[in-house]
Amino acid sequence: MRGFGAQDLIDCYARGVFPMAEGRDDPRIYLLDPDERGILPLDHFHISRSLKKTVRQDLFQVSINVCFQDVVQGCAAPAPGREETWINSGILSLYSELHSLGIAHSVECWSGGDLVGGLYGVALGGAFFGESMFSRRRDASKVALVHLVARLRAGRFLLLDTQFTTEHLERFGAETISRADYRQRLDAALQVDADFRKIADEISGQQALDLALSGDQDRQSSTQTS
Repeated sequence: MRGFGAQDLIDCYARGVFPMAEGRDDPRIYLLDPDERGILPLDHFHISRSLKKTVRQDLFQVSINVCFQDVVQGCAAPAPGREETWINSGILSLYSELHSLGIAHSVECWSGGDLVGGLYGVALGGAFFGESMFSRRRDASKVALVHLVARLRAGRFLLLDTQFTTEHLERFGAETISRADYRQRLDAALQVDADFRKIADEISGQQALDLALSGDQDRQSSTQTS
């Protein structure tokens, strides 16, 4: 998309539109505005018993914004069942620029000094637009998601946009809503002065669980199994 820059991308998010490419080797970028949108309600976040145990054990060191480009490239790398990607060089460049502006963020999971999973997305007002996640070790991206939700709840975010829903995300409470409903929620979230860096960049798994499951979520999640 010729002449499309970081500010254009910010404006797209603010009106409920997001970019994708057909593949890593396709230089074109398309803007999508689907009839239905996926969200993960922050006050109905579910975690299985087994994942709670994994998070609590701190099997991974979790960091924030340490290697943003590596996370995006990890999300773009081929994986079993996902040989193609919608992340091309233009998208990598755009999100890297948003990261330099303090708008795009990554959550990283490490094991033995190696990056083994993570996710990235864009924060505007009280909305966080989740873009993609990856795992090179079992449950790494799930742990990153728990830490993300903890951070969003602590920072008073209202909306976690997942673009679409998948069976994987539905296990955490993701749901599909109409475009009109999404835009109402987005408009409300953009009025909020949320803070992605409200808590320390590195917190324990137990701290992440306490934040992500605050309120009645812990009661709901206790019935979940992996």
